[in-house]
Parts: sequence; structure tokens; C-alpha cells
Amino acid sequence: MGKITGFLEVDRRDRSYEPVAERIQNYEEFVVPLGEAGTKEQASRCMDCGIPYCHTGCPVNNQIPDWNDLVYHGEWQRALVNLQSTNNFPEITGRICPAPCEESCTLNIIDQPVTIKTIEAAIADRGYEEGWIAAEPPKRETGRRVAVVGSGPAGLAAAQQLRRAGHEVHVFEKNARPGGLLRYGIPDFKMEKIHVERRVEQMTAEGVVWHMNEHVGVSRTAASLAAEFDAVVLAGGAEKPRDLPIPGRELDGVHFAMDFLPQQNRRVSGEPLNTNAEILATGKHVVVIGGGDTGSDCIGTSVRHGALSVTQLEIMPQPPVKPNKALTWPDWPMKLRTSSSHQEGAEREFAVTTVKFSGSDGKVEKLHCARVDASFKPIAGTEFELPADLVLLAMGFVSPVHEGMLAELATEFDPRGNVKANTDDYRSSVAKVFACGDMRRGQSLVVWAIREGRQAARAVDLFLMGETTLPR
Repeated sequence: MGKITGFLEVDRRDRSYEPVAERIQNYEEFVVPLGEAGTKEQASRCMDCGIPYCHTGCPVNNQIPDWNDLVYHGEWQRALVNLQSTNNFPEITGRICPAPCEESCTLNIIDQPVTIKTIEAAIADRGYEEGWIAAEPPKRETGRRVAVVGSGPAGLAAAQQLRRAGHEVHVFEKNARPGGLLRYGIPDFKMEKIHVERRVEQMTAEGVVWHMNEHVGVSRTAASLAAEFDAVVLAGGAEKPRDLPIPGRELDGVHFAMDFLPQQNRRVSGEPLNTNAEILATGKHVVVIGGGDTGSDCIGTSVRHGALSVTQLEIMPQPPVKPNKALTWPDWPMKLRTSSSHQEGAEREFAVTTVKFSGSDGKVEKLHCARVDASFKPIAGTEFELPADLVLLAMGFVSPVHEGMLAELATEFDPRGNVKANTDDYRSSVAKVFACGDMRRGQSLVVWAIREGRQAARAVDLFLMGETTLPR
């Protein structure tokens, strides 16, 4: 490494946030970059580890020590080439990935991991500033045609890799614009959509063909794709939400998070909402049920709407603020994670279950809750109530939607209800139909979706050509 003693001389310093009072006035990104000098200084902290455990934490196999060293030496373009050799969309993962690589960093043993995520974003952003990120059309055409269903991170990664291998690639997306949950789930204040749009423009220049407002299994049959294309890649999401079937669930004001969040994305981008049931948190007591990233996104969006109050409920007990590194490192630890949205104003309650909703005139007004024991059973005598004009269910997703495309194809499912396919060849039980991303593995992270999209593309290329030069 260029700075052997960097980790001894330089303290960890990460990107900062704009003040809460300012950032909640809009839906723009509010992370303040470190700048070139600060980023180079932080890159110097990367140790010359005998075993770089950050590799085990990163699903897309980023060569983290290599591009850290290149950044430290000011070789930004070479760092970008290295980074994009394993990750199609580093400017996206550098914004929304939870950074399992940093949890695996050797310096995290003393709670001072290298700011890997920040450096990754800086490399990609520098690439756009300098004009280094450009279309990479294939040098030859194979004459083979591939359909990719879904344009989330798995579908985008698969489509780009397959197109660069020389195949004619068509992407089918049920929404008006590409991006999947990158566009219609993640709030703009976490990731502005210019980052998706630039990659779509790049892929268009490379020759990818887009079919928007095409809901396979509804507006177009899955059988027509199987008949028209040499291979089909199922890269949709795990979109079936986990429900809460308790008394009062039918009351107006109780919604799934993914009925709420996409509406705000569409408002920001100027798209029609495509519904008469507009959901706003303005002037309301909001309760978010579910303690994950989706719940956090609901909090930040509700605060920007001007909610009277926001409360987040989690049925799991509160995790430790600091994990026992001797037991957890280098694996992903269970610990209390406080997001930027939590800092903007939300009460958090752990080990709580909702027993019922109540209200009047068909509208929700109150939650009836109780503390739970280790078996998640309500504890007698711990009951309490919360005012609620808007309840957002953010308890995760159970599987892909089976109705429509998957039912028509008659794919086999694994025990969790995901499309059954292994990570060797990504083939489903249906001839020439492949599956990857959340549709195959279930609800997961963007980095895992990119990894599976890339690996599925390699499997498809091998299937079509008998050989492949695409990386795994």
C-alpha cells in the first residue's frame, strides 16, 4: 500500500450531513462529500492486510484495497476502471448500500473502519465529472436475443452485461421508467434519480432496447417472450408485502409502505400518481410498523410531508448499541442502527406488537399495542395506545408475486416462495428461463441484486454461446 502507516496517522472521517432543519425542506440529497483531499487521506488508511476481509463482506467482489491505493496515489481513472470491473453502478451502491464491507474491515475491530462506501461514491462521481464513464457497445453481435423482465438493479446489471457480450437485449418494465425500486422505492433524498437516468442513457447508447409500461403476465404474455427470445431472465422484485391481519386492518389510513413511497418518487419526477388514493402524511400522526430500511424511508418522507409526529414500531428487541466484535467480526453484526431519517425526528419503540387498529367513520385513529416477550407474545399489563391517522406497514416482503407471469410460466418455487434456481447456472425449472435478484433469493440488498444480475448474465451467455468471457 502507498501509505503503510496511514491507519496509524489518520483518524476515520466520513461524509457529513446538511443540518436537519435545512434538508427536510426538500427531497434532494444532503450528504456533504469529503472532497478530493479528504477522500485521498481516508483512502490512505486502508491497511496492507494479509487477508482483506472487506472482500468477504462485499457481495459484488469489489477489489477494495486496490482502488483505495489508486485513489491515495491520485490515479482516479484507474481506480474507476478497477471499480467498474466488478460493479456496474458504483455511484448507486456508494449511496444506498449499508456497507457490509466496512463491517468486515480489519480496522472495524477498533470501530474505525475505512470509509469504503464514501470512497466508492467519490470515484464514480469523479468519473462522471471527468467524462470517463461512457457507453461500451459490443465489438461484435452474436445474433442471439435475450429478454430481461424487470429493470431494478438485478435486471439492469444483467442487461448491461449481456449487451456488452454482443446479444440483442430487450428490457421489459411494468412502470413508465426504468429503475425498479431504485426509482420507485428509494426516496430521492437518499438517491436522486439522475444516477439511474445516466446509467439508462449509457445502456441505451450501448444498444439496450427498453419496453416501458409492459407488465409481463398482464399486458403481454410470458409465453410470447419465451417464443420470441432465445433466453428470458426474470429479474423482478420480491414485491408481495408482509401484511398485518389484525382487527381494523380494513380501515382507511392503513397502507403498505410501497403504496406510499412510490407516490412521492412520482411527485418529485413529475409523473402521474396513477391512483385516486393519494397518501400524504401532512398534519398527521404517523406510525411506521417495521424497523428496517423501508421503515426508515417512510420516516424521512413523512417528516418532509410535515407530519405531526412519527413513531416507528419494531417487534424485535432493541439490539445492542455496540456489538461484541470478538463474536461478530468480520460478519454482519446485529446492532442498533440509527439512520439519517431517525435523526430527523421519530420515536422508536422496540419489542412491541400491534394488537388492533381502531377508528371511526371508516378511518384509522388509534393503534392498540403491547410489549412482547422473547416469543413475541403480548405481555399482560403492558398494553398502550398510540394516536394514528396514517399507518405504514413496512414489515418486509415475503416473495415475488406469483399471480400473472410466474403462474403462466409455471415455475417451481423454493420453500420461501421464490423462483427456484441455483447460483451455478441461475436456470429456473422452465426451459431457457433464468431467475436472479430478489425474485430468486428473496428480499435483499442492492449489492446482492447487482451480483446476481452479473452472474446470471454470465450463465445466460454460456448457455447461448457454449463459452463466455463475462466475469463471475
